[in-house]
Amino acid sequence: MEKNTQFIGQSSVFLDAVEQAGRAAELNRPVLVIGERGTGKELIAERLHHLSPRWGEPLITMNCAALPETLIEAELFGHEQGAFTGATKARPGRFEDADGGTLFLDELGTLSMAAQERLLRVVEYGEVTRIGASKPLTVDVRIVAATNEDLPAAADAGRFRPDLLDRLSFEVITLPPLRAREGDITVLADHFGRRMAAERDWPQWPGFTAACAAELEGHGWPGNVRELRNVVERAVYRWNEPGRPISRITFDPFASPWKPKSMMKRAEAAPCDAPAAQSAPGMSYEEISDLRAAVDGHEAAIIRAALDRFRYNQRATAKGLGLTYDQLRHCMKKHGLSAG
Repeated sequence: MEKNTQFIGQSSVFLDAVEQAGRAAELNRPVLVIGERGTGKELIAERLHHLSPRWGEPLITMNCAALPETLIEAELFGHEQGAFTGATKARPGRFEDADGGTLFLDELGTLSMAAQERLLRVVEYGEVTRIGASKPLTVDVRIVAATNEDLPAAADAGRFRPDLLDRLSFEVITLPPLRAREGDITVLADHFGRRMAAERDWPQWPGFTAACAAELEGHGWPGNVRELRNVVERAVYRWNEPGRPISRITFDPFASPWKPKSMMKRAEAAPCDAPAAQSAPGMSYEEISDLRAAVDGHEAAIIRAALDRFRYNQRATAKGLGLTYDQLRHCMKKHGLSAG
């Protein structure tokens, strides 16, 4: 997510994570932030820094996956002139840049074992040795690290140093995925929609239709808040009737009948993540001999199809069918339908 984006959300699981970060900010200890892509790990790192006693000092960010392995150590720890080919002058590393402040290491799980070993010494002793130097430098840096990997499993598999994991995991903040944040999808969609409408100079924000809102609620959001923002902003950008609520959403911007054949083959080969919707049983009116049974059969088929369309998100399904949550639950119980 872009910097300086405020926290938007009202679900208890989200507010619990934010509160946990606020408490951890006061202590001069390392913090691990765990979460899927797009859940706001960098925002939590910023909160940890700005609420800490180090708020007036630098907050330095480094994406460990953005650099080749050969440059990671030079970027983190710095190097002396002539330390390797191309090192025409001495250069401080990110630890020296962050001295007195906070260093945010994103994608921590991608660090090489050699870089992990050097990082361990910094965490343990507060000393950094530039590549090509013989004497260490003392630094005062708080480390906040983030990853979407299972670091304990990586440590068991020998891909991450267990001693480094022990030292970095004084506090672990696990961010909930968007699909677990009940009620936040509507709040976030409204926020992103209003912002995009203002950017397009619309006179007012018309909102989404009920069906559109139900689609947003029912989506799985593998990209979490970042994906939601893109979907909402794209819907506003493509909508040419600012006086009417938005009724069209595109979740997959790559969907097209003219996509290259290689992309179509990949889509066909991908496993289906949901069963095909069941249509209502077909019959002619002349064949109906039990009206109540026929009506019940159609009602059950409609509910099954709607549950499938909204990926068994029952609140979204209820909204999409114009029912209350309790009414949907009653219908599911009446027809013996499972929760997925």
